[in-house]
Amino acid sequence: MANRSVLVSKQSQLLSVLVPLLVVSVASCTRDGAIEGPQFMTLPDVAGAGSAEPHLATTTDGAVVMSWLEPSDRGTDLRWSRLHNDQWEDPRTIASGDNWFVNWADFPSVEPISESLWAAHWLVKQPGGTFAYDIAVSISTDSGSNWSEVVVPHQDDTPTEHGFVSLFPWQDKVGALWLDGRNMQPSEDGHGHGGMTLRAVALGRDLSRHRKTEVDGLVCDCCQTDIANSAAGPVAAYRNRTEEEVRDIYVARLLDGEWSPGEAVADDGWIIAGCPVNGPAVDAAMDNVVVAWFTAANGDSKVRLARSSDGGASFDDPLDIAVDRPVGRVDVALLADGSALVSWLESASNGTANIHVRLATLQGVLGPALTVAKTDAGRMSGFPQMVVSGDQVVFAWTDVADGSTSVRTATAEVKGLISN
Repeated sequence: MANRSVLVSKQSQLLSVLVPLLVVSVASCTRDGAIEGPQFMTLPDVAGAGSAEPHLATTTDGAVVMSWLEPSDRGTDLRWSRLHNDQWEDPRTIASGDNWFVNWADFPSVEPISESLWAAHWLVKQPGGTFAYDIAVSISTDSGSNWSEVVVPHQDDTPTEHGFVSLFPWQDKVGALWLDGRNMQPSEDGHGHGGMTLRAVALGRDLSRHRKTEVDGLVCDCCQTDIANSAAGPVAAYRNRTEEEVRDIYVARLLDGEWSPGEAVADDGWIIAGCPVNGPAVDAAMDNVVVAWFTAANGDSKVRLARSSDGGASFDDPLDIAVDRPVGRVDVALLADGSALVSWLESASNGTANIHVRLATLQGVLGPALTVAKTDAGRMSGFPQMVVSGDQVVFAWTDVADGSTSVRTATAEVKGLISN
């Protein structure tokens, strides 16, 4: 999902990973046909017991930053750490609260926007409302050392849902894209009316709000958003919703300061009456854009990948990345040569799942599915994350054991992989 980096493309960092990830001479096959072996090295834990919902990003100089939620005597903490020489630095706490909305699929984030400008977000419950909550954003102007007071990007004051946020650079400001339920307020008969919308705003360093926009007036209720920067500007990916309950993946582009109407990435035609809680991931470099997503149209579960060579204005026919037992929960990264790396969760046995990663070349040739780690197939495992920096691919996920959660991380070292 990854909205994970500063929206400078990961392609140059990923190019050196292409060959090593395909080195499988000492690997063995898993039950689902994926290959597992010594490619992935588990890192020492930095998050404490009960931690969950990791999010990965990179700074402008390529350092990997991870944020996560962790219980404390203050309620819940939003913490972050930086990876240095395969060790996580001592974690820092950005904010804490006992009134936060903590949800397995709607995770907070820390995003380096520029060298010094960073942003973080989390969700806060409104009084008396189980599913009424607001977005809290804090801004740092010293690379995460100190954080501002909270600004709420939306100003509708409705007792509705606001979440699934993607933070991104918007010129010299912090862009925020989110799902907004202001049109779903309960009516007198107790039923909601209207639908979920997709909205965006630019936040200044002084916490001022600019260019408030409704990007799409009807979208899927609870699927993650993602965003990446093309040469023409940001490309937002999300799950749309039609009046006929078709919920396919769309993109909207920010062109010359205005959001274009959403357009379908592919015509899956997935008709489903409720939200599948399975949003897309997007990455971009210059005019090249890749989008990965999960669909179960016609009862066939798939992880798919589509490419654009014109900044997201149009997409080629999609490529099926996984068709066996994918759960979804995807992430994607674009390589300099146009290849893409896709990660997803694949159902295994006895309620478990494997985190897979697979390479897809520009010509549509698929590498083997590699198993990064095993986790729980249920909601507690959340959404695995993937990011690349230099000669490392870094993964983060929520491990579940005996009903308790812990954030785990692993890397694929390029030099070590080549030596195999």
